[in-house]
Amino acid sequence: MNALEIQGLSKSYSGGKQALTDVSLNVPEGSFFALLGPNGAGKSTLINILADIVRPGGGRIQLLGHDLFQERGWCKRRLGVVPQEVAFDPFFNPREILRFSSGMYGVAVDEAWIEALLERLELKPHAEKNTRQLSGGMRRRLLVAQALVHRPRVVVLDEPTAGVDVELRKRLWTFMRELNAAGTTILLTTHYLEEAEELCDQVAIIDQGTLLMHRPMKELLDDVASHVLRLHYADTITLDAPQTAALACWRPRVQGRSIDLCLSTKLDASNFHQVYTAATAVLGAPKEVTTVQEDLEDIFLRLTGDHDGR
Repeated sequence: MNALEIQGLSKSYSGGKQALTDVSLNVPEGSFFALLGPNGAGKSTLINILADIVRPGGGRIQLLGHDLFQERGWCKRRLGVVPQEVAFDPFFNPREILRFSSGMYGVAVDEAWIEALLERLELKPHAEKNTRQLSGGMRRRLLVAQALVHRPRVVVLDEPTAGVDVELRKRLWTFMRELNAAGTTILLTTHYLEEAEELCDQVAIIDQGTLLMHRPMKELLDDVASHVLRLHYADTITLDAPQTAALACWRPRVQGRSIDLCLSTKLDASNFHQVYTAATAVLGAPKEVTTVQEDLEDIFLRLTGDHDGR
């Protein structure tokens, strides 16, 4: 069974901006699913549709077999969303907010679970403070607690660790792994691609409102990742227009004294020799040669064209 089934989802805004174009994907129940894309790709629009903040122009979504748009009450009690925007009433403290949120989801206040959330998200020492006294990272962790207070079966995390320091991020992900292992489906958007690669077993990449890729993470890394020829030189590399044109088919990526050139999804002697010969004809003999396989970030940049500045 799929936790989410999204079929033909489209959304355009006034002025003709097309945020989503016929997006279809399935999020398997119990998965830790990465939804990735550059800024403006349509990720937040999709999540806002899930959260009932934005209405789609077309398409349908099923949550655990129920129509998200026709059975909103049933779905909201089983869905938790952590949005990017932080907005709390400044006159309430975290414990009060979690109690109120329980009622908003139509569930009885579970004091033991609220205490557990405050403890695991390291908010307990701040539970009696008004939210205006909390740091940005604390407020973001409170958003996570609020999304979990009704024990949803599906949780959507939209950049949940923005503004959270490294050690707290690690502990948050430990908690999320535990929830996932207990059966909670998690849909994550993040710009920390190394986290997505480590945490998630499924991945979808969207760009300019269009789905580019949707695969299990292992399959993506095994079958889609290309091998890269990395040439190291003594001096910093700069490519002029003719050199760039000569190497263009191997997607040259200069990093200081090194240049990466894409070989292929499968490394063999013939393509290694071809690319190495072409590169040395343009740049001369390198000091060192290595081959590496693309990681998730490399695949992401290749598919999206690196136009968000990453």
